[in-house]
Amino acid sequence: MRILLVEDESKISNFVAGGLKAEQFAVDTAQDGQIALELATTYQYDLIILDLMLPKISGTEVLCKLRENKSFVPILVLTARDSIADKVKNLDKGADDYLTKPFVFAELLSRVKALLRRSSINHTNTLKIGELEMDQLSQQVRRSGKKIELTAKEYALLQFMMSNPGRVLSRAMIVDHVWDQSFDGATNIVDVYVRYLRNKIDGQYERKLIHTVRGFGYLISDEEEE
Repeated sequence: MRILLVEDESKISNFVAGGLKAEQFAVDTAQDGQIALELATTYQYDLIILDLMLPKISGTEVLCKLRENKSFVPILVLTARDSIADKVKNLDKGADDYLTKPFVFAELLSRVKALLRRSSINHTNTLKIGELEMDQLSQQVRRSGKKIELTAKEYALLQFMMSNPGRVLSRAMIVDHVWDQSFDGATNIVDVYVRYLRNKIDGQYERKLIHTVRGFGYLISDEEEE
């Protein structure tokens, strides 16, 4: 899953980003509100952690603009502003949760996971392509009832593909969603991970689910290739 962390204090940003990456999240960072808006409207995020006191555009403005643009991404406000008035104001503007500084990372992580679970429930807990099933709450993947062990990146790639069934996903699109903005490798890393997935998902089955669309990218579908 991919998270946008909007925080202008580098010490806090590095601390939070490092902790989230250790939990296998892909994390993009923004140091001001303008960059945050550009990233949030360009890429697809599963959650945004948002400071309020930001250069250029305030966190509250970022929150308002995203909600005005009908963005329903979960937003966790992380700020030193601890007044009831600030909490009420930003929750009313569309924030999903509010955590004040100083904070304990364990609590932040717990809230992040709770928001992601809630978002998953609001959409669907289980993704299914043919006999392949992914439980997004337990993060377990099974095909024909048999459990498939995946690495964090393999899981993120499969989740992105299963969330877009039948849709051709280019290598650039996959890199944008599965890897964070600090990733500067070539997009052929996607081919490597698709091969890993194929070995685990399709290897022992006659009916293949992961398909290559030459010149474009990959898709997952229960329909046979023409």
